[in-house]
Amino acid sequence: MSKNNWESFFDAHAPQYMDNGFTKNTISEVDFVIEVLKLSEGSNILDVGCGTGRHSIELAKRGYKVTGVDISSGMLLEAKKMASEANVNVEWIHCDAVKYSPTKSFDAVICLCEGAFGLVGRDEEPVEHDLAILKNISDALEPTGHFVLTTLNAYSKIRKLTQENVDSGRFNPITMVEHYMDEWDLPEGRKQVEVKERRYLPFELKQMFSQVGLKVENIWGGTAGNWKRQNISLDEIEIMVVATKG
Repeated sequence: MSKNNWESFFDAHAPQYMDNGFTKNTISEVDFVIEVLKLSEGSNILDVGCGTGRHSIELAKRGYKVTGVDISSGMLLEAKKMASEANVNVEWIHCDAVKYSPTKSFDAVICLCEGAFGLVGRDEEPVEHDLAILKNISDALEPTGHFVLTTLNAYSKIRKLTQENVDSGRFNPITMVEHYMDEWDLPEGRKQVEVKERRYLPFELKQMFSQVGLKVENIWGGTAGNWKRQNISLDEIEIMVVATKG
């Protein structure tokens, strides 16, 4: 079976991933997540789309029991190296978040920095893809467990797109999907990468969460490294959703 286009991308990008500027604020991000999730000592936490495991590892350093799930074996290889260097134990699972079937329940779940939600394979239906991820997260949560998601801010993207983007097929205003080829510097050189992302408005997220038994408590603005209890800014890259099961 051929790889999902995102799996192929992250496998190639994994060695350089931690060079991205948005990865540099892990400690403050985890501080905020612990506060928002109301985590008690030793809680079991699931990190969906964990990537190189920067949040998982920092949580494990603080005594939490963490399971990280990611579609990319390359990213998980980097995660295992970083966990070994940090001398912490994290359970790593190589699996597409759409297909992940939890074998135990968790006190809290995180899905941060576009690690899974909104990143759609070329042949996948976007809303079905993301609803499946949310359903698996809901299934994984203990009753009254907390969940934090960050996803791309549709308001910001819409304000930057043009009619030319619509006419060229790059952005579909009906499906809210942006689909295009981008150029990235990868270890083997500068290459074109297929990008297919679903942009969400807050009311859509509330509806989707409700469909899978998740109650939205707050929707805030905030881009990686600047997470706060604040209203959504139309020009921010991300929005954050905080929910509970039940």
